[in-house]
Amino acid sequence: MKPYIYFLLVILTTALMGSSFAIGKIGLQYASPLLLAGLRFFLAGAIMAIIVKILNKTHPTGKEKWGKVLLIGSLQTAAVMGCIFISLRTITASESSILTFMNPLLVIIFGTIFMHIRYKWYQWGGVILGFIGVGITLGGIEDIKVGIIFGALSSIFWAISTLLVNKWGTYFDTWVLSAYQMLFGGFILIILSILLEKPFFDLNIKSILLLLWLSIMSSIVQFAVWYYLLQKGEPGKTSSYLFLAPFFGVLTGGVLLDEPITFAFIGGGLLIIIGIFLVNRNFKSSKNGELSTNNIKGY
Repeated sequence: MKPYIYFLLVILTTALMGSSFAIGKIGLQYASPLLLAGLRFFLAGAIMAIIVKILNKTHPTGKEKWGKVLLIGSLQTAAVMGCIFISLRTITASESSILTFMNPLLVIIFGTIFMHIRYKWYQWGGVILGFIGVGITLGGIEDIKVGIIFGALSSIFWAISTLLVNKWGTYFDTWVLSAYQMLFGGFILIILSILLEKPFFDLNIKSILLLLWLSIMSSIVQFAVWYYLLQKGEPGKTSSYLFLAPFFGVLTGGVLLDEPITFAFIGGGLLIIIGIFLVNRNFKSSKNGELSTNNIKGY
């Protein structure tokens, strides 16, 4: 792949990834958070499920494997995206994106505690820098709202699901796993919307276009481009570009929503970005070979 094409695709996928926070917040003007998240991923999962069926991709067999797909969907789509969309009700898209993309830092901690994986010194340095950045960022927020908690929870659930996918991912075709975990996760979010909130969706041209953008561009296209880059490029190098996603999250929050960006937010965000870069640099585990901290399927 030519370098400039690689770079353009990296910019495309990380921009779609990061901008989904601002676009999702705009979408909350027309829909309740859990319902919007559920519709987004149910639609994306349904489209991808049809595609993998047409392409005759290998599907899971047996209740155990389907149960693992359901669990991953419950965590990676339902829990992560549910927390993100709830957080967007009370905090900015910039704040939510920064908190959510802490997940590579948490993977290091959880991987060490629960999977006994050993990491490089600079990866632990990245974790320390990242959490200092989080402290500075949150220190610049005058009013600590419930959205901060949900933003942090989205990162925790994402880190846990990443470890599960790295443990079980070899059992599944990547495209099939992504399709059905989005489909299951989206369905769970719709059920939770009915049970936990007063679901509404204002049907108009703008709300439909926002939903289609989130489902197709920010989910299916973003995942397809990212996975293509992981296949064609060096995975460790490609993974390090995850730091661009929160950058685009902050940028689009400022451009699309006129969200204020303080010096504390900029300084803390830069430390988090540096931390994520260090965590993903040459990411290898002495126990399981290469382990990616950013199982991305469309955010």
